Amino acid sequence: MSLSPLLVGAGLLVGLLYGLFGVGSAFATPLLALIGVPGMAAVVGPLPGLLPGSATGAWTYSRSGKVDWRVARAAAIGAVPAAILGALASRVVGGPVLLVASGVTLLTVGVRVLRPARRVDAAAAEAHQAACARRRANTLFVAFAAAGIGFLSGLLANGGGFLLVPLFLLALGLDMHKAAGTSLVVASTLTLPTLLTHAVIGDIDWTVAGFFALGLIPGVLAGSHLAPHLPTARLQRAFGALLVGFAVWFLVRQGLTIAG
Repeated sequence: MSLSPLLVGAGLLVGLLYGLFGVGSAFATPLLALIGVPGMAAVVGPLPGLLPGSATGAWTYSRSGKVDWRVARAAAIGAVPAAILGALASRVVGGPVLLVASGVTLLTVGVRVLRPARRVDAAAAEAHQAACARRRANTLFVAFAAAGIGFLSGLLANGGGFLLVPLFLLALGLDMHKAAGTSLVVASTLTLPTLLTHAVIGDIDWTVAGFFALGLIPGVLAGSHLAPHLPTARLQRAFGALLVGFAVWFLVRQGLTIAG
């Protein structure tokens, strides 16, 4: 059976997740590997589609006023150069260890997002919001936090949304819609240098990338249009559950691969 329909279907699914939650690239590589795309082609195959996909989603969220542009600019300052370094390091760093580490990170973040908020008095809630506001206004804090995510994004050839969204949610206090929209803006800026670096190195299978992009872009459009009509709290819970479920599956799969 030709891989082409499966690649388009995988792109559509990842694009829908990307549009809804501002994440999706972290799910793309295991999904491509699952349908039979080998090695590095599965790692970097999503990149060409992620660039127009991220831009499409970012434009849709921006039109709805769901992007914090100050946070996006500060995050890009730290994340973009770090993404280039990560892409260059991808050939010399141990892949299996990094993949397991990313799975553990996904699981930790998912549990944190799902954890019910503790009941706090009005003064504590106000103090938390004030702390988030200070961090949002601190360009250095946002840039340094995003730099670590950018490096991992370049290393694993993804847009970094699976860590950007929790950063924006938990540390900077954005709501789920703004966290997703701002993540897509930053992911757009991260994907270009990562894509160019891997293209120069010669890692990209353009046939895989083309069919995947064919499904990804309409998927992002559909998810981006649907997301503003969903309740923020329910969307955040769905995001946390998705991260936890995927992380558990991914870690079990990686463990079996290493053991085999």
